[in-house]
Amino acid sequence: MIEAPFTPRQSFSDATAALAHVQALYQAQVGHLRHHLQAFVAGQMPAARVRAWYPSVRLVTDTVARAESPLSFGFVAGPGAYETTLTRPDVFAGYYREQFDLLLRNHGVALEVGLGNQPIPVHFSLADNDHVEGSLSAQQRGRLRDLFDLPDLAAMDDGIANGTHEPGPREPWPLAFFTAPRVDYSLQRLRHYTGTLPEHFQNFVLFTNYQFYVDEFIRLGHELMSDPGSPYEAFVEPGNVLTPRAGSALASSGQAPPRLPQMPAYHLKRGENSGITLVNIGVGPANAKNITDHIAVLRPHAWIMLGHCAGLRNSQQLGDYVLAHGYVREDHVLDEELPLWVPIPPLAEIQVALEQAVADVTQLSGQALKTILRTGTVASTDNRNWELLPHPGPERRFSQSRAVALDMESATIAANGFRFRVPYGTLLCVSDKPLHGEIKLPGMANHFYRERVDQHLRIGLRAVELLRQAGAGSLHSRKLRAFAEVAFQ
Repeated sequence: MIEAPFTPRQSFSDATAALAHVQALYQAQVGHLRHHLQAFVAGQMPAARVRAWYPSVRLVTDTVARAESPLSFGFVAGPGAYETTLTRPDVFAGYYREQFDLLLRNHGVALEVGLGNQPIPVHFSLADNDHVEGSLSAQQRGRLRDLFDLPDLAAMDDGIANGTHEPGPREPWPLAFFTAPRVDYSLQRLRHYTGTLPEHFQNFVLFTNYQFYVDEFIRLGHELMSDPGSPYEAFVEPGNVLTPRAGSALASSGQAPPRLPQMPAYHLKRGENSGITLVNIGVGPANAKNITDHIAVLRPHAWIMLGHCAGLRNSQQLGDYVLAHGYVREDHVLDEELPLWVPIPPLAEIQVALEQAVADVTQLSGQALKTILRTGTVASTDNRNWELLPHPGPERRFSQSRAVALDMESATIAANGFRFRVPYGTLLCVSDKPLHGEIKLPGMANHFYRERVDQHLRIGLRAVELLRQAGAGSLHSRKLRAFAEVAFQ
């Protein structure tokens, strides 16, 4: 086995020093892999298998005592050894430092930092623009698995987040929801699906299922970049096309792709990643699950669905808003990971921010606000043409559930937020009323979009402002945390 020089595990009582050691270990291990991979691509066959290891952090405590904390994270469940592997400390530097600091303050014991027991897959060691397979011969591709570690799906399941993970007799308890290989896998997927690097993602994420919202967000992003006083420092589009704020020291960069990726992302960047990311997830619960599976590893402070829905009540008008406070899950994409008997509760902080944002943008209050905003249950289905099913199948279920609106993505996004402990919310806009003869027609849709898209997006942006003002600590609700939970947020 060809490994980098061994580095013994070290103890740290300072979060910054612990992070620096993680960074040094990671760079040494990745550098080792890259060196031997470059030699292999050049035709030099290694004499033995090449291996590098992810860094890890461990906490060992023998007491239940800990400092009092108003937060729902930052402490372990009880006596024992807890550990997690770590990756990309360049992307997660601020996040890791915060988690380390909370553990040190809450438990008063040193953190142990060293190399973990999970090998780094060679593909995950590559720089952003490196591609291996295209440079290899057929013989080299055949030998790659024998000489380097490749991604192992067995090390990437979501058992920790799902609550099904059971450590072996001598294994430590997990410190985080995701192992390093699982994080790396999602970072690669985010680049593929969104066309932007993971480091551009912000802590407040908006999802939409219509290009009209994206067009308006792009217009707004460039408008903000022309204002030297804008609180946002850069706007990033697919291809990592970065437009800096006027007067900024940042330089324009990136190149627009020849075609948009499947779920393009756009980022209004702000200090400490406190800006806004908008992702067009397209149509369907499969897309919604796919993208939230991967964004979850970035540990955002909140994600919110801004989309269109079918209004199910006769009293609703096209353009009315629906604030979801419950979900009927007929999307089926999360049935294995999150059984249907698990309730998906509304989160008060998100609900209050969304309702206040509607009031602020529309300048309505009291009974007038209630005429355009309805709070209720949203049903999500994986059948886009549910209207064509035999009568009264779906209609009866929707009525029994008291659903006021129907779409294809909201329940999936909320359920995955619950599963991954990411605060979630849904504000939809009624675009048709199929149960009452008002179906989507081109002319009606155009008028509807002109009237509502800009306002709906501004409501989402205003909600983010309110959530940012409240602070991240108030967002990560205890109702999202299990009673024996990992320490990392």
